Amino acid sequence: MMCLGQSATLVGTRDNTSLYDRDVCAWTREQARLLREGRLGDADIENIAEEIESMGRGEKRELVNRLRVLLTHLLK
Repeated sequence: MMCLGQSATLVGTRDNTSLYDRDVCAWTREQARLLREGRLGDADIENIAEEIESMGRGEKRELVNRLRVLLTHLLK
């Protein structure tokens, strides 16, 4: 996900899932704001958890790929 420095002002609503589907960058900024304000009841917890899990899988995949390249170079 690549977000540009947009400064969208979003109205806090309980229907953040639709924002997630429309504009994940705006959704990310909105969720960060809600979490910083301690408004967990307004946050899209299910999609936040999904994004965190996805980031973890991506980081692990990247590490495995880099280790594979490193080992390949060391074995040459």
